[in-house]
Parts: sequence; structure tokens; C-alpha cells
Amino acid sequence: MLVKELAARSGIKKKTIDSYLGIKAYSPSVDAAVSIAKALGVSVEYLVNGTDSVKDIPLASLPADIQEIVLEVRQLNARDRYVLLHLARLLKKGD
Repeated sequence: MLVKELAARSGIKKKTIDSYLGIKAYSPSVDAAVSIAKALGVSVEYLVNGTDSVKDIPLASLPADIQEIVLEVRQLNARDRYVLLHLARLLKKGD
């Protein structure tokens, strides 16, 4: 994705994003980091350290309906999980 595309998607000026990416990189504010993460479809944690610890959350700590979804998804093959992920994103856009 080009910086100008990220700027348009996140609502943050291109010049500001350039300052985050430059040699003297500045850290974005929390609000800016959230906007950038949403625009990129990643978590803020992923922006910060390149990993996402969602996988480390114990299943039992999730609401019952989410636990049920996770258990069902685990039984799908990789292709079907990929399709399901894209369907979920389409549903989210419809909100």
C-alpha cells in the first residue's frame, strides 16, 4: 500500500505518516496508531512489535458464543478458513 493510500484510508495526513516512517521516525499518538492499524487491517500491537498475542488468550476467557465459533473454525481446512475470514470481513463492512 502506498503512503498516500494509507493516508486516505486512515484520515492522517501523508506528511504525518512520512514522519512516522522517516529516518528520525516519530511515534504516532495512540489515536493515530489505532487509525493506521484499522486502515491496514492489523492490531495496534502488530504495528508496535510485529506480532499479535490474540492467539495467547485462553479460550475459556472468551464469551461462550466466541468459544463455539473458535472451536468450529479450528475444524475447517485452511481454504475454508480463508473463505470464512473474507466473509466475516464483508459482514463487518456491512455494519
